[in-house]
Amino acid sequence: MHENEISKWILNASIEVHRTLGGPGLLESVYEEALAWELSHAGLVVRRQLEVPIHYKDQLLATSLRLDLLVQDLVIVECKATSRYNDVFEAQVLTYLRLMKLKLGLVINFGERFVKDGFHRVVNGL
Repeated sequence: MHENEISKWILNASIEVHRTLGGPGLLESVYEEALAWELSHAGLVVRRQLEVPIHYKDQLLATSLRLDLLVQDLVIVECKATSRYNDVFEAQVLTYLRLMKLKLGLVINFGERFVKDGFHRVVNGL
């Protein structure tokens, strides 16, 4: 499955999660868990709170990166639940993509009235 196909599955699943949970107002961890369940239930491989080691020059850093979701080992998903979206969320995901040598990341802000308005694609050479 290609990154863009996976992205469509994630968008549809996030809309379902947002609708089923009643919209904004919950903690991002609730939306993250529900989204992971929805995607897994659809047959996608989802890794949640994945710890990724970070190398700085020749040194392995003691602090690792923690991804909210990694779907099909191709798409990073960063879940947010805020009433004020910040562009730095996209910059953060771009850094994750570069560190992991992946092409597509998504920032999903479940704090929006309509989650489709909180769906942001971040690309790294896609």
